[in-house]
Order: sequence, then structure tokens, then C-alpha cells
Amino acid sequence: MKIKQLSVFLENKPGHLSAICKKLAEANISILTLSLADTQQFGILRLIVKEWEQAMKLLQEAGCVVRITEVVATEIADKPGGLAYILGILEEANLNVEYMYAFTFHTADKAILVFRFDDPDAAVQVLQNQGVNVFDSVDLYNLN
Repeated sequence: MKIKQLSVFLENKPGHLSAICKKLAEANISILTLSLADTQQFGILRLIVKEWEQAMKLLQEAGCVVRITEVVATEIADKPGGLAYILGILEEANLNVEYMYAFTFHTADKAILVFRFDDPDAAVQVLQNQGVNVFDSVDLYNLN
């Protein structure tokens, strides 16, 4: 139920983000969703792609520093309180959210969020026990 995410470290300079996107496009690798966090000098581009092993190798060969992280994708009610409900479950179980971002796909009444937990296995178990839909990689990739 965990998804592989690529974390790419890059300098915060014009063209660096574009170069990564061009490399993936040239290899016909589609970015399913992403998040970019930056400081004044460096950034972390977090990507979910179906062909994560190929993308990792391609970017490393291009000189990028790439790390693989396991994240959890969950479905939440796309209405006021939907996120608060999920966070309440996690808080009650004393699970820490390191970061999160929205997935680019959603249905009429559900949104998909990607979470990074300090203990992803425990988070998956707690969420599933509470009836929260946690996607595996096959289901997530087939949404697109």
C-alpha cells in the first residue's frame, strides 16, 4: 500500500527544474503528481511516476541526486472537514505527518492526498482499520 516517490535535489536556479522535466518527457515518463519545496539555494522536487526505477536511473545518469521515499496515497472526502477527519485519525494514533500534497486526480466527491509518515506501515494499518481507502501503486497509476 506504499507508493515509491522520487525526491530530486536541485539548485534553485533557472533551468534546473525544466531540465528534469525535459529528461522525463524525452523518456516518455509521465509525471502523475509532484511537489516542489525550496529554499533560497536548493529545492526538493518530489515526483510520483509509474516508471520510478527508470526515472531514477535516468536522472542519476544526468547527475541528479535522487532518493526514493515511500509515501501513502489516501482518498478523502472532498468537502469541508475531509482532511480534518483523516488528521484526527492519525493524531489519535500518535502518527506524525512529515509532509503531504494533493494528487492531481480526483473524483466528484473524493480527493487524493499523498502523505509522508515517519511510520508508513503503521499509518496504512490505522487508516485501513478506520475504513480509509489507501491506494496501492497499481490502483494509483490506473487513475490517470
